[in-house]
Amino acid sequence: MSTDPAEASETAPEPEQARRLSSARVLDVDPLLDDPRTRIVVCCGSGGVGKTTTAAALGLRAAERGRKVVVLTIDPAKRLAQSMGIDSLDNVPRRVKGTEGDGELHAMMLDMKRTFDEVVEAHADPARAAAILANPFYQSLSAGFAGTQEYMAMEKLGQLRARDEWDLIVVDTPPSRSALDFLDAPKRLGSFLDGRLIRLLTAPAKLGGRAGMAFLNVGMSMMTGTLGKLLGGQLLKDVQTFVAAMDTTFGGFRTRADATYKLLQAPGTAFLVVAAPERDALREAAYFVERLAAESMPLAGLVLNRVHGSGAGGLSAERALAAAENLEDPRIVDQGDGKAGLRNSPDTQGSSQSSAPETAAPAPEEGSPADTERSVDRLTAGLLRLHAERMRLLVRERRTRDRFAARHPEVAVVEVPALPGDVHDLTGLRDIGDRLAARRPERTEHI
Repeated sequence: MSTDPAEASETAPEPEQARRLSSARVLDVDPLLDDPRTRIVVCCGSGGVGKTTTAAALGLRAAERGRKVVVLTIDPAKRLAQSMGIDSLDNVPRRVKGTEGDGELHAMMLDMKRTFDEVVEAHADPARAAAILANPFYQSLSAGFAGTQEYMAMEKLGQLRARDEWDLIVVDTPPSRSALDFLDAPKRLGSFLDGRLIRLLTAPAKLGGRAGMAFLNVGMSMMTGTLGKLLGGQLLKDVQTFVAAMDTTFGGFRTRADATYKLLQAPGTAFLVVAAPERDALREAAYFVERLAAESMPLAGLVLNRVHGSGAGGLSAERALAAAENLEDPRIVDQGDGKAGLRNSPDTQGSSQSSAPETAAPAPEEGSPADTERSVDRLTAGLLRLHAERMRLLVRERRTRDRFAARHPEVAVVEVPALPGDVHDLTGLRDIGDRLAARRPERTEHI
């Protein structure tokens, strides 16, 4: 990859640099949301990049453009419920009031354990389901086993799609250290539940009768003795009871995970990778883009949240810092003739021998016009330094975005400017939706 010019100096971006991202493909979410063939939109990305807010804003915008939408969130912080004016969200979709237009917006938050319970109840007779639900090993597995949340998110997505009650499902993927966990964890859990250890533990129940138990008696005794020492006798007993009760439903976990995986590859599904203009977040986004391509999953584009801007982009960080230093120490410049000349400029170099030695100016009297002027100068210098920090941040963000665009020029991008505060109501979500639309009037966050 070629070296980015911004790496050489954190100055104000040249016009060509400023236009670089705008010349790339621009993502317009409205055609995506309006297309009746779009049935599932998955917002994915690393944690803390605004996936929940993006999913809620997309759901609201689609509903107010006439679609019947359900937003499925897995965010335990419950910000979605607060922003939609709902006291709480649970495993049942709830209608959101206060929307405009002819569409409908519903929202729900994944209850991981309840969804797992529903899977058991749907695939086992009442007696067996009761035995499974009461089993200690199952209770531990359904409450927090690694990958359970991601697996159940895909399970719930499959349930919602099968009901065919909504014409658009927007999914806010689980927060995790790696965005790829959403794709990998369900398969890992399904492989575990259908794996060799589980099949071995269920083997006596499958063979049945004394012949089967006699056949496996010696081997099982040795294995269970070893596992009992490693896991504890009671835990091993719970596992064996669990897998015996789950015998009729085992083999279905991986099958259902694969079925939902294929649903994510279908033409009616669209992935939106959500990121912030930061190195780690965009690196994770790049991994996800490449993984989606490898798995033949349809990528709609990249949503870049919290992009900073400035209404004074023509003032570089260097010039702002120089001006701040001049205001903080007037001796740095010669302002006698009304022109600011640097103390070490060529016009003044070599004249130090004939110049009178510098003396510190007396401090102005408190409350005097000179004191007021100095206070204004200090305040202005502080603002200039803040502006310099902002311009350096802008250059870092632009450099990071340009690296992603150079690596993935095929990915359409939409930028959402950074907001001064959190989104906490439908008005805020509506504003985010407007910013997600590519045809919006250009908005810039000013300092």
